[in-house]
Amino acid sequence: MTDLATETTSHGVVITDAAAAKVRSLLEQEGRDDLKLRLAVQPGGCSGLIYQLYFDERTLDGDAVRDFDGVGVVVDKMSVPYLDGATIDFSDTIEKQGFTIDNPNAASSCACGDSFS
Repeated sequence: MTDLATETTSHGVVITDAAAAKVRSLLEQEGRDDLKLRLAVQPGGCSGLIYQLYFDERTLDGDAVRDFDGVGVVVDKMSVPYLDGATIDFSDTIEKQGFTIDNPNAASSCACGDSFS
């Protein structure tokens, strides 16, 4: 059986064990094993670009895909250069809960942390 990640381009985004575990948990709750985590950048926000992080059942032409122990992470071809070396993490503390993106390509970011340039 051929792995999908070997048939398409790869990308430089990584996902921490904590984030991958949360993704697996969310997919199990939904009873879905056909979804991948998609990370993209779009124009907008106060710094010029915003992150989009969501589940997607599609793999589009030109998408770069990596598998992290059963968690598929997809990045569209236009976002790959902006996200090379980025890390998706998940925090669940009293101070902060949710997914975060640490992107070494971001020259600056806004106070909310959702936008960068």
